[in-house]
Amino acid sequence: MNRGTEPLELAEPREQLWEALCEGEEDRAVALVRSALAAARSAQGTSGTSSDERTRAAGEHVLLELIAPSQERLGHAWAADEITVAQEHAATVISERCVAAVADSAAPVLAAPPLGRVLVSCVGGEWHALPARLVSEVLRLRGWRVDHLGAQVPTEHVVAHARSTRAQAVLLSSSIPTLLPGAHNAISSCQGAGVRVLAGGAAFGPRGRYARMMRAEWAEDARGAAALLDRSPTPPPQTARPPDLDLPHLADQEYTMVCRTRLQLVKQALADVEEGFPDMRGYSEYQRERTVEDIDHIVNHLATALYVDDPDLFTRFIVWTADILAARDVPPWCLLPALDSLLNRLKDFPRAVGVLAAARRLLDPPRSARPT
Repeated sequence: MNRGTEPLELAEPREQLWEALCEGEEDRAVALVRSALAAARSAQGTSGTSSDERTRAAGEHVLLELIAPSQERLGHAWAADEITVAQEHAATVISERCVAAVADSAAPVLAAPPLGRVLVSCVGGEWHALPARLVSEVLRLRGWRVDHLGAQVPTEHVVAHARSTRAQAVLLSSSIPTLLPGAHNAISSCQGAGVRVLAGGAAFGPRGRYARMMRAEWAEDARGAAALLDRSPTPPPQTARPPDLDLPHLADQEYTMVCRTRLQLVKQALADVEEGFPDMRGYSEYQRERTVEDIDHIVNHLATALYVDDPDLFTRFIVWTADILAARDVPPWCLLPALDSLLNRLKDFPRAVGVLAAARRLLDPPRSARPT
């Protein structure tokens, strides 16, 4: 496909689509996408390209340069407390309808024999399905037959489907870091079935460091995935690997012990937060439930940081959480009692202490900045 043409300027359509998403105007959003498709196709001209090539290129351009940035902006807006969870979910459904409009427009040009067959799936437990859907549609436009399995697919079903369809590759998507242990199992299981694995999504860390650690190929985005599929892969191993073969640091059992004692750690941390953050004593039942969820997320991210042996995974999460709390007028230092509680309970685990201490240093404000 010819991609050497000048890209269509999408700043104005992007802003218009953003407004339609925020206002829940599905018909308007789909109409904007269809208009952008027509403009992108016309902008390429006719020199040296067939009509089908222009349709494919226009579809990819709109998917990745119009719809994807708008969806990413939704996540940032929620984190900044500019939109509600309900608004984000409603807008995501509209984005999915926009992706479907692109797929429908390109359907007539996808009749040629496919380059091969691949499977695209979210990691088990992952509910952010739109990134995987975008990858699936781009690969279809590039000429692949794609089995898109969507969100919340257990590993055993991914492996069984890959085997039954003789897929040439499995592409796994995840944005939630705490799903990395399950992703590792999925990668190893697929490779053990003789299937090539590409991994993508924010969960796999900056520049895909955790994907490579787990011996998967890293795809930065949909175009990167397509480029990888065009290359000859290294044959995957024919037997599934135990996790500690890839991650020998797991031999110290710190990850296992944190997972086994998670409920006790959360319970004690909740009590310590009540003691160290007096404002919590006036919380409603709903607010207390959300606090328990937040502490549980902290423990799960700590366990995951131990799994991949990377303190940065935990500190990134703590900084992100602190920013979200600040946007909602909750002082970020309220996280300190939870970190101190975990430090006290896990003082005999050197890797855990190092991870927690690094996060604590990022949060600890001058005493004068805290209420008395």
